[in-house]
Amino acid sequence: MREHEASGARGFPAFPARKGGRARGQSFWAAQWTQAVEDTWPEEEPLKKGRAFSRTGRIGPLTVSAGRVAAEVYGGDAAHTTTLTLKAWDDDEWDLLWESTADRPAETEALLAGELPEDLLEAVEDARLRLLPGYGDLDADCDCDALDHPCPHATALSYQLSWLLDEDPWLLLLIRGRDTAQALEELKSVLLLRAMTATDDDVEEPEPEAQDQPPQETYESNREAYARPAVALPALPPLPEPPASDGEPVTGIEADPLERLVSDAAVRARELLTHIAGFGEAPAPPLDEWHDTVRIAATHPDPRVPARLREACGRPDELDRAAEAWRTGGLAGLEVLEHPWTPSEQDTARARTALAAGWDDDLPPLAVDGNHWTLTGRGLQLRQGRDSRWYPYRDRSGTWWPAGPPDTDPAVALTELLGA
Repeated sequence: MREHEASGARGFPAFPARKGGRARGQSFWAAQWTQAVEDTWPEEEPLKKGRAFSRTGRIGPLTVSAGRVAAEVYGGDAAHTTTLTLKAWDDDEWDLLWESTADRPAETEALLAGELPEDLLEAVEDARLRLLPGYGDLDADCDCDALDHPCPHATALSYQLSWLLDEDPWLLLLIRGRDTAQALEELKSVLLLRAMTATDDDVEEPEPEAQDQPPQETYESNREAYARPAVALPALPPLPEPPASDGEPVTGIEADPLERLVSDAAVRARELLTHIAGFGEAPAPPLDEWHDTVRIAATHPDPRVPARLREACGRPDELDRAAEAWRTGGLAGLEVLEHPWTPSEQDTARARTALAAGWDDDLPPLAVDGNHWTLTGRGLQLRQGRDSRWYPYRDRSGTWWPAGPPDTDPAVALTELLGA
C-alpha cells in the first residue's frame, strides 16, 4: 500500500486532446492555483512545454488525494508515472483553519452552502497556513529522465489540475488532507462547540423595562414577615425497608438497562440539538421493531439477551449475522447486509480507478455484481454502502458475514481484508 491511501483518493477520467485554447483554468481558484505554480516554478521554457503537452490528450486518468496528484503520461511509445506532491496539513493545522473560519460569518455561511469562497484565503493566512503551493511546498517526480525539472509532464499535470478546479475547487482541500464531507463536518463541530459553550457574557441582554415601584407599606409588611420566629418542621417519617430480593430479576436480565437508555437518549438529544442549531441534517427517524431488536442484540453486554431476542423476534436465523453487521457499521452496516443495490456506472468506474491507484502490485481479480465486489476464489468480498463506505465480508460455509469495520477508501478496505 502507498502512504497517500488513507486520504481517500478521487479518480478523474483523462482529458481529450484540445486544439488551441488556453491551458490555464478559468475560475478564480484555478487561476490562483496556476499563478502559484508558475511563481514556484518560474522558468518559462518548462512551463511553455507543459502548456503544450497538457492539450495533447496523452495524459491518462488523474488521481487526487491528500498531498498527491498523479497520472500516467504517454510520451512516444513509453508510459511514465508523473506525480505532484504537496504537504498535507495535520489535525492541529486543520483545527486552526476552522477556528479562524468560524470567526468569519460570511465565509462560514458560504462553506456550509457548498461553496468555496474566495475570502477563505484570508482565513488560511490568519491561521498561518498556505492553501496554494509555494516554494519548497510543491515538488514533482517523473520517471521520464528529462533534463528539465520540473519536466513538461509534471507542468502539464499541474495545468490539467487547474481544469479540474474549474469544476470542483474543493479539490484544493483534498490535496491538503480533507475531502468535502470531512471538512464540513469538522467546521460544523467547531460551530456547534462554540454554540454549546457560549456564556451569558456573549449574549446581549435586553434592557429591563421600567416597573412601577410598589408602595412603601409592602416593604414594611415583608419586614414583619421575616422577623417572625422560625417554626420547626415536623419530623420525617422513617424510610421503608428495602424490598426482599429473590435473586434473579423477573426479566432474567441482570444488567441494569438504565445506563444504556440514558446513553441512547443523549445521542438522540445531540442529533436534535445539532439539527435545531442549523449544523446538521434532520435526525434519523426512530428505529422500527426489527432494527431496534438488532441494535439491542448487538450492543447489550448480557449474553442472554441475544438468546431471548432470537426466540421472540420471528427471524432467529438472521439475528446473529444482523447483529454482527450492526457492530461493524450501525444502521448503515445493517442496510448493506440486507439491501443490495446497483451504483451508477460513474461510481463504479471511480471505484475501479481508486483501487488501481492505491495498489502497487497487480490488482486481485474482482467479480462485480451491483454493490458487491467479490475476490474470485478467495471467499472475500467488499460491499459498497450508500454512505460511500466499503464494508468487508467473509464467506462462512456459503454465507457472507461482516468481517470488520468499513473504510471510505476501497483500496484500504481491500488491503485490511486480505491481511485479516
